[in-house]
Amino acid sequence: MIPLSAEPPSTSQPPGRRKGLINLTVETPPSTSRKNDRPKSRRPASRWKTPEFIFYAIAFILVVPHMFTLPMNLSQTTHPNYPLYQHRLSRGWIPGREVDNSDGQYRGFRNNIPALFALATVFLVLGKLHSWIFAPKMQSISRRTELFRVSFLAVASVVVVTALHGASVLKIFAILLINYSIAKLSPQSPNSIVGPLLTWAFNMVMLFSNELNDGYKFGRLHSSLAVLDSMQGIHPRWHIGFNITMLRLVSFNMDYFWACRGVGTPDTGANLDQSRRASTSHEKSMYNFTNYLTYILYTPLYIAGPIMTFNDFLWQIRRPTAIPLRSTVMYLVRFIVCLLTMELVLHYMYVVAIKDAVAWMGDSPAELSMVGFWNLIVVWLKLLIPWRFFRLWALADGIDPPENMIRCVTNNYSALGFWRSWHRSYNLWTLRYVYVPIGGTTHPVLSRLLVFSFVALWHDLSFRLLAWGWLVCLFIVPELLASYFLPQEKYGDRPWYRHVCAIGGVGNIMMMMSANLVGFVIGTDGIKYFLGQLGGSWEGIRFVLFAVVCLFIGVQVMFEYREEEMRAGIYRKC
Repeated sequence: MIPLSAEPPSTSQPPGRRKGLINLTVETPPSTSRKNDRPKSRRPASRWKTPEFIFYAIAFILVVPHMFTLPMNLSQTTHPNYPLYQHRLSRGWIPGREVDNSDGQYRGFRNNIPALFALATVFLVLGKLHSWIFAPKMQSISRRTELFRVSFLAVASVVVVTALHGASVLKIFAILLINYSIAKLSPQSPNSIVGPLLTWAFNMVMLFSNELNDGYKFGRLHSSLAVLDSMQGIHPRWHIGFNITMLRLVSFNMDYFWACRGVGTPDTGANLDQSRRASTSHEKSMYNFTNYLTYILYTPLYIAGPIMTFNDFLWQIRRPTAIPLRSTVMYLVRFIVCLLTMELVLHYMYVVAIKDAVAWMGDSPAELSMVGFWNLIVVWLKLLIPWRFFRLWALADGIDPPENMIRCVTNNYSALGFWRSWHRSYNLWTLRYVYVPIGGTTHPVLSRLLVFSFVALWHDLSFRLLAWGWLVCLFIVPELLASYFLPQEKYGDRPWYRHVCAIGGVGNIMMMMSANLVGFVIGTDGIKYFLGQLGGSWEGIRFVLFAVVCLFIGVQVMFEYREEEMRAGIYRKC
């Protein structure tokens, strides 16, 4: 599964940062989500029961149901466009309904859910047996006992990756060995940056080369090796998900680079939170090949993440975090609810098939907008569900990776906040290894341009994704300018300030939807048609004005929801 995007990093300057374009000595700043971690200031009184918000509630009751009925009407067999996309539908498990299982990315996960649950069960049971048998023996001998799980995880991961990719596991191991050699053989002098430069050059070249050569063929090396090409494994296209592996390769090398230079938070022996685990280096002996292999190929997170840094992963092996059983069970319940929600959407709203078949001719501007809107919802769900499944697997195994989606996709009005709450583990990765080293807040616009260009190329070598990355950077600029010229510290107590911010939020939402429609739904040609239909007729203009009013109401509700969080002592920087 390929994640959508990186979140632009926090604009706060991390401790210990040097000014300048290149800085290879910084560490990740504190986590963007805290509860009761800052002094409580006086918050405005709740507005939920005021006449203004009662009006908003009535508007919600009247408008939101139409957001469901419009795409459902487009998905009826009696609709004139139904024959255009019918061939993309499959037999559903809900009586009387077909299912829109046409998205290849999600279909690969959905069709394999039983097999994934079986694999996770076997993995967890064997892991518990290994701990039960070997932990007492390890405690009885006079050597380090904190890493006794590594032997099982390393062997299990190699077995699973071999079953997934067959003989292509040899290609993966070759790449892993070269990357490890770069880390270990690069000059270790304090001022040398050869290691990071070689690490980035090698991994970017491999990222592009893997795709351009379609994962390589043994037969091209020598005809006698062609037989290996037939040993493909369960998932022969290993290079499709290699971009996730590439992030781990960079993480290990950079964490080792900083460890050799003594950069980072000192280890006090106390329990570490997620941020401290990432910024606290291990002894150099811990950056060995066994730990490296275990981290890179860790089965629960190998396929799709979430992304963890090497430091974080190894600290959780060395000092296991206490994950309450109740929280893991509740996370399972949340996963099931999300999965069933997606099933209802796919059975009653065939928006993906409509989009892929371009079966929207004759639809009204309102119907077109809902096709685009619900495609974005499907994109969010198709990433949320696999990420939560694999994170659930890791939690059951005693590893706590970052949560990728910390807000609903429809609960965002800030472009910066949206990217921080969408694929958060990738945001933390780009913050630590890309954004801060290239300048961070010293060059905010240039840094974000470089970050999003990297993110676009990391996803796919296509103009559509580059256009998405550049659009995102362009759309962030108005928010940065507004924050500079209308700071909350100066104008936050003015009665007009909240409403001006809501207008800005409406603009942000419309720009974010446009950028993501270009990048991940209908492309540049589709967005031209979409915008032409909205602005090319009086009906379209009226709908846009109505949508702006509805979005304004939605942003006001989001503002109050954030205030409710602050009143409860919860702070999320998004």
